[in-house]
Amino acid sequence: MISRLTGLLAEKSPPHVLVDCNGVGYEVQVPMSTFYNLPELGARVTLLTQFVVREDAQLLYGFLTAGERASFRELTKISGVGPRIALALLSGLSTDELAQAVAAQDAGRLVKVPGIGKKTAERLLLELKGRLAPALSAPGFSMVSDAQSDILQALLALGYTDKEAQATLKQLPADVSVSDGIKLALKNLAR
Repeated sequence: MISRLTGLLAEKSPPHVLVDCNGVGYEVQVPMSTFYNLPELGARVTLLTQFVVREDAQLLYGFLTAGERASFRELTKISGVGPRIALALLSGLSTDELAQAVAAQDAGRLVKVPGIGKKTAERLLLELKGRLAPALSAPGFSMVSDAQSDILQALLALGYTDKEAQATLKQLPADVSVSDGIKLALKNLAR
C-alpha cells in the first residue's frame, strides 16, 4: 500500500497532480482544498495518500493533512459514497466544516456541494454521526446552537456564501435569538 509520497511536483491539472519520486511519476487525484495549497511546479511536496484498487483501475488519492485523509477514509466507508463523491465533499467543505455540518445534522450545507443530493446528504449525516469525532476537537471548532444553525441557513438561503455567513455568525452574541440574529447578520453583511 502506498501511504505517502514525497517528490517534486511535476504537473498540476485539477484534480490531478503528478509527483516525480526519483524518476517515477505518480498521478494523484487531490481535493481542491489540497490543490490550492500545493507549492509551485518543481517544488518538493509530500502527500499523504490512499491507494484504491478497483476491478478496472488502481487509483491514488492524495492529501496535505492527516485530517483530510481520515475524512476521505470515513466517507468512502459509507455505502454508495465512492472516492469521487468523497473528493467532491472535501473540495466543497473543509474537514472542520464537514464535522460541523455532521454535528449540527445540517443537510443544507452538504447539498450545496455539487453531486450531493438531499438523500445522499441525509445518509451521510446519519452514517457519519459520531465518526468524525477527532475533527470536533480541532482548534477553532465550536458547536453551533440551534439558533445559530437557523441563522446560518437563512443567510445561505439569501445567497450569501458559506464563508461570509460563518464569518458573520462569529460576530453575533452567543445567546441571540433567530430573528434578532438574522437582522444583526444582515446589518454586518451590508457594511
